[in-house]
Amino acid sequence: MLGSTHGTFTTGLRARVVACGEAPPVVVHGVTAAPGDQDVSGRPLHAPVPDLDRFFRPESVAVVGASDTEGRPNTGITRQLLAWAERVGARLVPVHPTRTSVFGIDCVPSVGALTEPVDLAVLLVADPLPVIEELAAAKVRFAVAFASGFAETGEAGAAAQERLAAAVRHSGLRLLGPNTNLNAFERFREDLEGPAVALITQSGHQGRPVFTLQELGVRLSHWAPTGNEADLETSDFISYFAGRPEVGAIACYVEGLKDGRSFLLAADRAARHGVPVVAVKVGRTETGARTAASHTGKLTGADQVVDAAMRQYGVIRVDGLDQLQDTATLLARARRPVADGVVVYSISGGTGAHFADLATAAGLELPTLPQDKQDELHQWIPEYLSVANPVDNGGHPVGDWRGRKIIDAILADPSVGVLICPITGPFPPMSDRLAQDLADAAEATDKLVCVVWGSPVGTEEAYRTTLLGSSRLATFRTFSNCIGAVKAYLDHHRFTSGYRSPFDEAPRTPSPSLRKAQALMRPGRRLSEHAAKQLLRAYGIRVPREQLVTSAAAAVRAAGLVGYPVVMKASGAQLAHKTELGLVKVGLTSASQVRDAYRELTDIARFESIDLDGILVCQMVGRGVEMVVGVTRDELFGPTVTVGLGGVLVEVLGDTAVRVPPFGEQEARSMLADLRGRALLDGVRGAPPADVDALVEVVLRVQRMALELDGDLTELDINPLMVLPRGQGAVALDALAVCR
Repeated sequence: MLGSTHGTFTTGLRARVVACGEAPPVVVHGVTAAPGDQDVSGRPLHAPVPDLDRFFRPESVAVVGASDTEGRPNTGITRQLLAWAERVGARLVPVHPTRTSVFGIDCVPSVGALTEPVDLAVLLVADPLPVIEELAAAKVRFAVAFASGFAETGEAGAAAQERLAAAVRHSGLRLLGPNTNLNAFERFREDLEGPAVALITQSGHQGRPVFTLQELGVRLSHWAPTGNEADLETSDFISYFAGRPEVGAIACYVEGLKDGRSFLLAADRAARHGVPVVAVKVGRTETGARTAASHTGKLTGADQVVDAAMRQYGVIRVDGLDQLQDTATLLARARRPVADGVVVYSISGGTGAHFADLATAAGLELPTLPQDKQDELHQWIPEYLSVANPVDNGGHPVGDWRGRKIIDAILADPSVGVLICPITGPFPPMSDRLAQDLADAAEATDKLVCVVWGSPVGTEEAYRTTLLGSSRLATFRTFSNCIGAVKAYLDHHRFTSGYRSPFDEAPRTPSPSLRKAQALMRPGRRLSEHAAKQLLRAYGIRVPREQLVTSAAAAVRAAGLVGYPVVMKASGAQLAHKTELGLVKVGLTSASQVRDAYRELTDIARFESIDLDGILVCQMVGRGVEMVVGVTRDELFGPTVTVGLGGVLVEVLGDTAVRVPPFGEQEARSMLADLRGRALLDGVRGAPPADVDALVEVVLRVQRMALELDGDLTELDINPLMVLPRGQGAVALDALAVCR
């Protein structure tokens, strides 16, 4: 064995690594990463953070293709840009080859004729490619290309986009688009205070509901409409917004990710800064993925991998735009929780019970209030009403001070971090007084106070003025959005409070195992079981005692050395499913059985025209929990590691969890917690608990293998991995490996 697992990574592996040649530098977004800034697979370990200050707040803007001819699309855009430039204090320079002025502002005939430095160029031309070189010569820092007809249209458009991207890479400027719009230049309200939501969308229309939150008093600071992302992408804006002091949360609508590692590094930067990222990610279904690709020309990624990667780095994934609005708003504005307990306060027992059911099912903790607290509440609430949690007040007091006393008493309990009051419909004057008491209490406490205003009308004074008028009160329109947002709020702060970046502990130099493993690789071929097990052994993963033989006599000798009883298997690179072909014999206890098994296995192989490299004579391993651990390559994220229930159950139940390297021991254990069959590892129906520590060790060693052999290994499947009773380890009984 190469060592044991402690802390974040397999320290035995990390402590004994040796350099196997210096890795070449890599370039990400035009930034060169030195070898020390790469992990052992050659991927970067830090997010390059573009300085986008002059994009969002330029001192000068050139509009290429500016127009003031009424009825022309460029005229409306030019007019909007003029208004925006005035708001941000920028000087606007129209660029047009034949006009002398636009809207009374002197024109220049070309980008090359600009006489002063320009921060941002807006390209209102059908083909932005010829302009890029001129912009680079003029040392323009940023450009926006509105033109469509690129990767979203198919192969020819994708080729045109790659030519544009290549020109941008060589130019030194940064490009937003193509196939984008004017959302970055909207009118943002500057009279709103508090932490803001920064918005990133690949589709401008899909960001509109979040942008209009300003009308409900929610502050927005930026809107980045990324379009096809030939250069600047979602990850760049996440990295930038994560460091902005005014940004309280980042809301994203993502159709496809340009690069998986860039996204993880950006999410990691946000997690380090404690800035929540809330995202709608299209592509949960085949139809959605296909539509997204046609819209933006991007890979949507295997959804299970995308989902796991987001959870690894604390990105809160939601499904609807309404959820995006509500969750991002709550996370931006709410203070850090002081406790995880949630209390439901209701004027109706039925409402309280309904809400409590949904909240508990979602994983929120609804603690029973202590008896002394219940006695205190019963000073103002009739004894026959339950106040254990939910708190049923039977009708919020209207004519005196008791209502506020009840709310304050609940919030004073140390187990309570969140108070939620569902109001299913307006019932003035009771609902009006209740709304006011909740708003006043929210202003006076450091705990989160939420209201669900269930009226479909939404024009009531209590809602429009009292509830929305408070920046400390979180107001929702549906039970589900409130519960989802509160859970995301508690989960986010729990995640960031203990966050340790896996990139800080990622292996940077190869282990001694790598050279042994590379000697076993056969490019473009599948390895035999025997060779695949040698690969596992090179990384310290335990396999049964076994010998590969090519005669019946050798099989008998091997059985004596391995020790009866034995298992015999055909071994060959073509064999993926030996059991179905009868090429596995189990529980052989004598030399005669071994000889007969050898002849039968070789006869079947000849009949099926299967080339063998021999017959494996293997140790019989005791019973345990059969698991599967594997590696696959994702188009976006590279190598991924999967763990699940193994044997035949892997195909029947599909109970698996996946993670994207790098990750540490805690994340490996959380993979097991994700499994529906996790209880099997704890021991059921009298079975002893399994050696979970050994299983976690195997997962981490497989991860190390996946990183180091990223250029050589396409797929690895250990099935079954027999996890023996606690303290006895785990043994890989079978393995399949496919080389790139």
